[in-house]
Amino acid sequence: MVHNKNILLGVSGGIAVYKACALTSKLTQQGANVKVMMTESATRFVSPLTFQALSRNPVYTDTFDEKNPAKIAHIDIADWADIAIIAPATANIIGKMANGVSDDMLSTTLLATQASVYIAPAMNVHMYAHPAVIKNMKLLDKWGYHFIEPGAGYLACGYVGKGRLEEPESIIDAVVEHQGRDTLFTGKKVLVSAGPTQEKVDPVRFFTNKSSGKMGFAIAEAAANMGAEVTLVAGVVNLETSNKNINRIDVTTAAEMFEIMHQHFQANDIVIKAAAVADYRPKQIYGDKMKKQPNDWQIEMERTKDILQSLGDVKQDQFLVGFAAETSNALQNGISKLHKKYLDAIVINNVSVDGAGFGGDTNIVTYVNKLEQPEEISLTSKHEVANQLMAFIARDIKGEVK
Repeated sequence: MVHNKNILLGVSGGIAVYKACALTSKLTQQGANVKVMMTESATRFVSPLTFQALSRNPVYTDTFDEKNPAKIAHIDIADWADIAIIAPATANIIGKMANGVSDDMLSTTLLATQASVYIAPAMNVHMYAHPAVIKNMKLLDKWGYHFIEPGAGYLACGYVGKGRLEEPESIIDAVVEHQGRDTLFTGKKVLVSAGPTQEKVDPVRFFTNKSSGKMGFAIAEAAANMGAEVTLVAGVVNLETSNKNINRIDVTTAAEMFEIMHQHFQANDIVIKAAAVADYRPKQIYGDKMKKQPNDWQIEMERTKDILQSLGDVKQDQFLVGFAAETSNALQNGISKLHKKYLDAIVINNVSVDGAGFGGDTNIVTYVNKLEQPEEISLTSKHEVANQLMAFIARDIKGEVK
């Protein structure tokens, strides 16, 4: 996956720069075309000449050092790169990237590139845990940057903990794995539902639930990034979509979502129902606001149509995935739902567990296919959960699990 790829290696200042030398060498040995760009601080640890010898290309350190007057160097390299790897990535360069700061050649080039960017942090354990650094990393993750988590161990500062730059082989493995995902769903059409529905009581009141839609949106984004043409049916959420491969359709009620999902079902190869649809709605909707009364107010509720069951009933060749948000007996209830609704797989999460469930940016789920082989995805960002779920789905469609 790196052979003949144009790779920009951004090196920022930290003691882990020495590992970037080995990374340059290994990438070159695997047939990658590597160009190294260093911050001024990085040059205090290792000479640019070292990287020039290892990459067999000029090393870039100064925005204003234009080696070819016919080209603007940082724009030319930004366009040239297929992949950008920032290793080591200090708290400083991460902060610049998250805040649009471009005060040197590396930060300026990263603002201009359209390449896939992989960030391999390396810093003191307390710096890595600082709220500002965490905030910046979460923002970059949301924007589609890819993080290669640092290892835990003895650090140069004398502390022991998380913050050590991952080994060069592991960095390459992470990039290769992710690059392989990019084409998993090329030519496939994926239908995803996300978020809550709202069921009206009167002009000012409605029933809904705590779903934010973040998990479903992350799945739609992951599928689109892996080459799929995605239709996203979104309930009432405060989320944006920017991927050109996602066609978003907004709905409000369970009835509207039922209608849209059935309209698009037959045209799609993979259908993932991540939405938290209301099971009940008010039997009577009032045209005027109901005034406060001295007595209790009872609202009679009626069942909404079961979207997932109805899709399972008419399923042909589609790969149909449901979600089960549970608070007890999660695995047992999820597997029961898997078979009852004729699903190909189900994603189960216990929303009562810290870090999982509605509203947050993380999740903990169990993926179960028709062979009833539970696969745990431990606490991680919803974006990474989505990536892993799509990889499981791709594997099961190919029939690689026996």
